[in-house]
Amino acid sequence: MIFDDRKQAGRLLAQRLERYATDQPIVLGLPRGGVPVAYEVAQALQAQLDVIIVRKLGVPFQPELGMGAISEDGVRVLNDDIVRMAHVNETELAAVERRERAEVERRAQHYRGGLPMVDIHGRTVIVVDDGIATRGTARAALQVARARGARKVILAVPVAARDTVNALRAEVDEIVVVEQPADLVAIGYWYRDFRQTPDSEVERLLEAAAARSKVPTIDPINRCVDAAVHIPIDGKTLGGHLCIPENALGVVIFAHGSGSSRHSPRNRSVASLLQQHGIATLLFDLLSEREVLDRGNVFDAALLGRRLTAVTHWLREQPEARDQKIGYLGASTGAAAALYAAAQPSAAVSAVVSRGGRPDLAIDVLGQVKAPTLFIVGSEDEIVLELNRRAARHLRCEHRIEVVPGADNLFEEPGTLIRAAMLAQEWFAQHFHPVLIASR
Repeated sequence: MIFDDRKQAGRLLAQRLERYATDQPIVLGLPRGGVPVAYEVAQALQAQLDVIIVRKLGVPFQPELGMGAISEDGVRVLNDDIVRMAHVNETELAAVERRERAEVERRAQHYRGGLPMVDIHGRTVIVVDDGIATRGTARAALQVARARGARKVILAVPVAARDTVNALRAEVDEIVVVEQPADLVAIGYWYRDFRQTPDSEVERLLEAAAARSKVPTIDPINRCVDAAVHIPIDGKTLGGHLCIPENALGVVIFAHGSGSSRHSPRNRSVASLLQQHGIATLLFDLLSEREVLDRGNVFDAALLGRRLTAVTHWLREQPEARDQKIGYLGASTGAAAALYAAAQPSAAVSAVVSRGGRPDLAIDVLGQVKAPTLFIVGSEDEIVLELNRRAARHLRCEHRIEVVPGADNLFEEPGTLIRAAMLAQEWFAQHFHPVLIASR
């Protein structure tokens, strides 16, 4: 396939790397073109982002032939065989190293502004570039990552020639590539937009990633209010689960869709990700077990919206949630419930997210919603995507539609649910905490 741009390439690459999210990896982008790709990977995996600044040490009379590499922290790796065969003496080696080290230090100061490098010792490291034409720079980066003490080194790129991939396998624990053509031609051939990445863009992405990492990452078991709750509504008792991390940015109330519940693995997975980023969650059942048996109730968006409004009032009365900003996350018919509740004059919610939702079921109240609203839809869910687009035209508040490539209505395809969850997390963080503006 031909990638639209580095951003899309990074998102597709992230799907192939989803299994490494639990390793809490560090993503290292090769400046400059590799950084926009690495940014998307780090965002999807909830990983720390840094640049890996390396310079190849070329043989004096044949600079393209690498005899080693250096990085900004003083690490030097040498290929003793090439040094010996090329008859490079200590004076010549020192001259090459001195020249390349000056360039490394210049770039480090330019991109980091004096901030320290991320410590990768003992960590899983994912080295990312926008493609590999020749093996020199990639090999140097891999060697430096290993020399800096990385426990596991993965090379990840959107495109690389098949023989290049095979030649680099011995250097890494794994190589992840989206496209492996037999004939690469050139990296730019595989992108519709392959404009040069300016230094200013590298700096902006690094700053955005650093700002995101300041959102507290906490252990939801040891450092949060984590309890089953019983919510009295309309003469019934609805079951729920409330988790409030220490120093939470706000609380997201989940409104699940038809056929789902507070026990849904998808909802619990998304809730866990929000909790890890310092956002509290309340998962609860909109209907009692008996009410669920009446399918009319399941699709009664107004009824579900009233329930959500009542639960919001209940939550505001709880001591541990008092004064917290509140947001709604609705899926399927639950999205319509979230919009009905957000449209109430007394709602005072800070943000709404619809994931694979049916906002069209709340069409008569959309113009009254004041909270910033995000619609997340899978690209393969074409009918619902069109319904979301039509519904968005009725909104008068800040709103956006995000389309997750390759996802259907349930976001069951590899990498798609975590992508949707990260989009939701960014939206809530942005509107719960004005300082943390998600950079897109």
